[in-house]
Amino acid sequence: MGSGNDILDMYIYETNTLLEQLETIVLEAEKADTFSQENVNEIFRIMHTIKGSSAMMEFDTLTTVAHRIEDLFFIIRENTMSVVSEDNRPALFDLVFQSIDYFRGEVERVEADEPLNKDIDSFLTNINTLISKIKGEEPEQPAAAPPAKAPEQPASPAPVPAEAPLAGSSSFPHALRVTFDEGCGMENLRSFMLVTSIRDFCNQEDFCFEPADVETNPATSEAVSDHGFLLMFKNASDRENAIPVVKSAGSIQDYQSYDYQPAPEPPAVQAAPETAPQSAPAAAKSSAAAAAPAGGTGAAGATAGQQHAKETLISVNLSKLDQLSAVVGEIVITESMVTSSPDLKGLNLDTFSKSARQLRKLTDELQDVSMSLRMVPVSGTFQKMNRIVRDMTKKLNRPAKLTLIGENTEVDKTIVDNIGDPIMHMIRNSMDHGIEETQEERIAAGKDPVGEIILSARDTGSEVIIEISDDGRGVNDEAVLNKAIRQGIAFPDVEYSHREILNFLLAPGFSTNAQVTEYSGRGVGMDVVKRSVEELGGNVSITSELGRGMTTTIRIPLTMAIMDGMEVSVGNSTFTIPINNIRSSMKVSAHEVIHDSSNREIIKALDSFYPIIRARDFYQLSDGFTEIEDGILLWLESGDCSYCLFVDELLGEQQVVVKQLPSYVNSYNVKNFGINGCTLLGDGSISIILDVANLYKAAHGA
Repeated sequence: MGSGNDILDMYIYETNTLLEQLETIVLEAEKADTFSQENVNEIFRIMHTIKGSSAMMEFDTLTTVAHRIEDLFFIIRENTMSVVSEDNRPALFDLVFQSIDYFRGEVERVEADEPLNKDIDSFLTNINTLISKIKGEEPEQPAAAPPAKAPEQPASPAPVPAEAPLAGSSSFPHALRVTFDEGCGMENLRSFMLVTSIRDFCNQEDFCFEPADVETNPATSEAVSDHGFLLMFKNASDRENAIPVVKSAGSIQDYQSYDYQPAPEPPAVQAAPETAPQSAPAAAKSSAAAAAPAGGTGAAGATAGQQHAKETLISVNLSKLDQLSAVVGEIVITESMVTSSPDLKGLNLDTFSKSARQLRKLTDELQDVSMSLRMVPVSGTFQKMNRIVRDMTKKLNRPAKLTLIGENTEVDKTIVDNIGDPIMHMIRNSMDHGIEETQEERIAAGKDPVGEIILSARDTGSEVIIEISDDGRGVNDEAVLNKAIRQGIAFPDVEYSHREILNFLLAPGFSTNAQVTEYSGRGVGMDVVKRSVEELGGNVSITSELGRGMTTTIRIPLTMAIMDGMEVSVGNSTFTIPINNIRSSMKVSAHEVIHDSSNREIIKALDSFYPIIRARDFYQLSDGFTEIEDGILLWLESGDCSYCLFVDELLGEQQVVVKQLPSYVNSYNVKNFGINGCTLLGDGSISIILDVANLYKAAHGA
C-alpha cells in the first residue's frame, strides 16, 4: 500500500510541476502572440509525459485529454505556427489555459481522493474544433497525414525484437545506460515511457533497448532495477538528443554514455531532427539527477556523457523536514540545559567549557543547515500571479501588467505554501478596486493607459517583506468611512485619521464594491489576508494615496522554528524579544521622561520622541522595577511602529526554539497582546516570546 501511495504522490508532484512550467510558457507566448518551435516541442513533451503517467495510473479521462492536446501540438510541431492563423491564436492560448485548469482541478480531486470528472465531451469538442480549423487552413498539405500519425505516436509500438544487439554492437555503437532511483517502483513502465519519448525524434530502426520486453513484462522491473536500462543508438546525435529526455524524466538516479570499444562505426552525418527537443523541460527537478559517466564500466571511450555536469537534487517529504527541525530544536534546548546546569556552578571546568563552546558552534551550524533545507524561493508563488492578472485583464477588459521584483527571495517552505492565497487576494483587489475601469480615465489622470501592479519581495535578515502595489485610484477615505459607519464598525461623530480609515479595510466582511462580481463584493474581504498572514506570525499594513495607488505590505518571518532573541527579566518573569526588533538599549533618569496630554510617558532619542511601554504595568505583573532609573529601556522597532519597552534587566542573547502556544491558550486572543509563542530556556524555565508590533498596538489601542 505504501508503495502505491508513493507512486501517487510522485504522480501528483510531477504533474503539478509540469503544469506550472506549461503555464509559464503559455503566458510568455501569449504576450508574443506566438509559440516558438521550442515552445511547441516543450508543450508536446509535457502533454506526452502527462498522458503516459496518467495512463500508468489508469486515469483514463486525463489520458484522453492529454492525448488529444498532444495531437493538436503534433500538427503544429510538424507544420510550425504558420498553420495557426492570427484569428485562431487567441482560441489556442485559451484552450491551453483551459487544459491547465482542467488538469489542476483533476489532480486536486486525486489528492482529495475524490472521483474524477468523467464528463469531458465538451472539452474534447473544443479541442477537436480547433484541430479542424487548423487542418482546414492548409488544404494543400496532406492534412490527413499529421493526425493519422499523431495517434500512432502515443500508441504502443511493436516491441523491439528479442535478438536486438547488446551494447557494444557495431550496429548500435552509441549506448546510454539509465539507472532509476532505488525503490521507485514500476521500472519497466518507466523504461518504456523513455522509449516512447525517444521515438518522437528517433526512428525505430535507429535505436534499440535492453531488456527488450519492458512494455509487456513486469518481471523486467527487477532486471532494470539491478542492472539499469540500456538504450543503444546508431547515431551519436540521437543519443545526445535522448540525454535531455532522460534528464527530464522522473526518478532518474544516474545515466552513463559510452561507445562500442573494438571498432565503432563513425556516426552517420545526420542533423538532429528539427523536432528534437533543444532543452529538457524542468519537470520534476527533485528526483531527476543527471550524472557524468562514472567510468570503470569497461568502456574506455566514454566521452559524450562527460559534457553533462552532475546535478544532485532530491525530493524530500516536508513532514521529514518538520521532524528534523523539531529534533534540532530539542538538541538546542538540551545543549543549553547541559551547559547551563546548576550543578556546574562554581566549578573550574576549562576542558568542559572548551568542549561546550565547540558543541555550541556545531549546534549553530546544524540549525543553519536544517533551516536552509526548508528555504525555497517565492518565485513559484509569484509566477502564478501572472495568470490571475491575465485572466482578470480579459474578463474585466482592463489592461494591466504585473511586474515581479525579488522573486529569488527565499523563505520557509511552510510559509511559501501559505502566502499564495493572501497574495492572490491582494492582486485581485488591485485589479478590481485599484486599476481604473477605462484607459481613458487613466490617460486623463496623466497615467500610462496600461495599469501596473508590482509584486516584490525582499529579505531583511529576520523577515521577508512582500509588497503588492498598484498605480490605480487609491483608497477614497470618505467612501471607506461611510461604508464603515453603515456596517457599524465606525461612528459618525468621531474623527478618524487616514491610517485608521485604511485599517477598516482589514475588518471582517468589509468590501467597498457595491456590486457583487466574480472577484469581490461577497463579504470575504482583506480580513482573510490579515488572518492568514497573522497565522504565519506576520502582519499586514496598508498605505494609499488618492489617485496614485495603494500598497499592501506583508511582513512574515523567514522561518517559524528558530530565532535569535534577547532574554529580559521583569521581576520573576522572563521574556524573549527578537534581536532584529531591537535598535538599542539605554539607561535614563526620571527627569528625561516627558509626559504628553494623556499623561503617557515619552522619551527623546536621536532627535525623535518615542512612547514608553512598561512591561510590568502592561502585563499586570506583581513584581518588577517601578523607578525608571532602576531598569533599562529597549528601543524596539517593527514595521512603522517604534517605541521603548521598560524592563528590569537584560539577561543576554540566546538562540531560541519557537514553540507555538497551545490552542486553548490562543483561544484567549493572547496574540493580540503582544505574545507570539514561548521557548524553553537552559534551566528548564519558560520564556514568553514578544511580538513587538502587536504589543505596541495593544498598548496604544491601535
